[in-house]
Amino acid sequence: MPTILLARHGETDWNAENRFQGHADPPLNERGRAQARELAGKLRDERVDAVFTSPLRRARETAEIVADTLGLPVIEDEGLREVDVGEWQGLTRAEIEERYPEAFARWVAHGPGWERGETYEAMGERVLGALARIADGRAGERLLVVTHGGPVRAALARANGITQEEARRRTRVIDNCGMASFAVEDGNLRAVD
Repeated sequence: MPTILLARHGETDWNAENRFQGHADPPLNERGRAQARELAGKLRDERVDAVFTSPLRRARETAEIVADTLGLPVIEDEGLREVDVGEWQGLTRAEIEERYPEAFARWVAHGPGWERGETYEAMGERVLGALARIADGRAGERLLVVTHGGPVRAALARANGITQEEARRRTRVIDNCGMASFAVEDGNLRAVD
């Protein structure tokens, strides 16, 4: 069975400003590049057989920094993108609360927020499908997958047998360049240490 090392991208200015990024494409900032180099250092002495990434610049740049250290190419997968936050993209929480107070209140209560874009459930199915494709035929391999906070939480939800809504209530977003490890068996994820 393959092991997926699922990492969140490094910090962007939008992360630092608490802006919803979704499918927007801001680059890493200097701190984010340093975080990616630190992640590369942690993985330097571990076996990694392949590196996959979301095509969004913040994830791709993180993956490229790590892959360069490991001497591996980077493979993009559209299914690894962050959740599409629709009309909230680029806005801070304060701006969203001011412009969309009812939707923001629903979202804070772990319900749906934005009206355009994608649900957490749809994003979760997309990401889990991508992870299954990536793992297929790679028995025994260790695969680094660089993605976003939402997709990491979706994988944690599946591994813990909970819904995306429940995961939003119980699981905090992983830190920039944080990592979670999963064994993949028959398309199912199991968290590993």
